[in-house]
Amino acid sequence: MRGTKKIIILGTGGNCIDILDTINDINSISKRNRYKCGGFLDDNKSNWGKEIYGIKVRGPLRAATEFTDSFFINGIGSPSNFFEKENIISKAGLPLDRFETIIHPSASVSVTAQLGKGTVVFQNVTITSNVKIGNHVIILPSSVISHDDIIEDYTCIAGGTCVSGEVKVGKACYLGTNSSIAGKITIGEYCLIGMGCVVLNDVSPNSVMVGNPAVFLRHTR
Repeated sequence: MRGTKKIIILGTGGNCIDILDTINDINSISKRNRYKCGGFLDDNKSNWGKEIYGIKVRGPLRAATEFTDSFFINGIGSPSNFFEKENIISKAGLPLDRFETIIHPSASVSVTAQLGKGTVVFQNVTITSNVKIGNHVIILPSSVISHDDIIEDYTCIAGGTCVSGEVKVGKACYLGTNSSIAGKITIGEYCLIGMGCVVLNDVSPNSVMVGNPAVFLRHTR
């Protein structure tokens, strides 16, 4: 177990279980235990003390500071609360350097790409040249992030999303499953891009976009 990092996962939802799977896959490919999952933290009291796939839920997010020997990764975030992701993570009371960046072994990440702290890259994701990805970003399976893209902090990119080149995605956005983003456009902060959307033009902050081609539906808040 020498050199093994202990990881605690914030949340207990589907993304959190996928993070656990990713940690296990990294260990399997590495043929050594690079990581050990030390538990989940979740603000839902009914989950405290329970085990999920043999891993204990050890209390609320605010308990994170008690685990001084651990690093952390956040799995909380959905189309219903993505705009609150920064506030949710802040409940843990942790400095940024206590968050680990997790990349699934099947992902392809360019050596010229930059990934921030606390970011998660799932199975079969492709991240190409000169991409800049912020802190606490989560990229779900089979998504493509093309050359020179900028993905800002707290954004979630759902499975099968294709972001074309030279796109800027603002802070705390949610790009829905199988959405497609045309090249050289900007998506403002706190936007929700609906499932299967085809975005051809710039999107103003706090917008919900739906359809092909995408059209404005309402404000996010």
